[in-house]
Amino acid sequence: MNASQTSESTAGPVAGGTGAAGRTPVRPARVTVPSALVMTALLFAGSALFVPGTLATDSLLSMAPFAALLAVTAIGQMLVIQQGGLDLSVAGVISMSAVIVTKYPGGADSGLVPALLLVVLLALAVGLAHGYLVTVVGVTPLVATLGGNALLLGGVQHFTNGSPGAVPAGLQRFALAKTLGVPNTVLIAVSVAVIVALVVHRTVLGRRFQAVGANPAAARAAAISLIRYGTGTYVCAALCHAAAGVLLAGFIRTPALNIGDSYLLAGIAAVVVGGTALAGGRGTVLGTVLGALFLT
Repeated sequence: MNASQTSESTAGPVAGGTGAAGRTPVRPARVTVPSALVMTALLFAGSALFVPGTLATDSLLSMAPFAALLAVTAIGQMLVIQQGGLDLSVAGVISMSAVIVTKYPGGADSGLVPALLLVVLLALAVGLAHGYLVTVVGVTPLVATLGGNALLLGGVQHFTNGSPGAVPAGLQRFALAKTLGVPNTVLIAVSVAVIVALVVHRTVLGRRFQAVGANPAAARAAAISLIRYGTGTYVCAALCHAAAGVLLAGFIRTPALNIGDSYLLAGIAAVVVGGTALAGGRGTVLGTVLGALFLT
């Protein structure tokens, strides 16, 4: 083997070949942030032309909370997809989080804080379990998260006996309230988007995170822990889904037991419309938020 052949064989996995990680080259997403922005702008322009009432202030304010909740869910899903995975436990985490804030406080505001802490512990446990199964045991993300979703939905039925409850009045007031004329749910979604975008795109932690998704072999060669970043990704995603479940429960007041079902495919669609590559390695928070707005 001559020098050029040796160089090619050595650089293969790092440059994007299948290599040790078995990852195919990451292809650019067909839909980018500017494209998602143009699509959303055209949608609003068409609405103004054909159905002007949809752009009235009241209509936009009534739509905004649902777009915000979908955006929070989609941001969590984007983090997992950016790592080349897929989180199918969205419905289970949202539904279980809603059940916790309805059943555990017993309708009293005094029990809301312990219930929220329990939701956080649930999200941490779910994320760590999924991360361990995927990164350490080697279970396919689809199988691991789908199994976790089934267990969570079974837990929902067990703890509620098939009967939904009502959230404390304090949570409902917060979810429905506005600050400076902007719904609180929208402010939370913007905060989550800004924090995630800054961490992913402006910190060393974020650059390492993107490196793991783009090329695991190169990341491993650079002494980046694939297990740590992979597991952390599922934890962050579960926290996003849990936050969406709590806010959705407060917004609806008496959430149905299957309240999270409609957010699974919609969350994935928002990620794809926003320009994140399903092969992993590339993602955009702004595009994901625009995708959620477009779909809503």
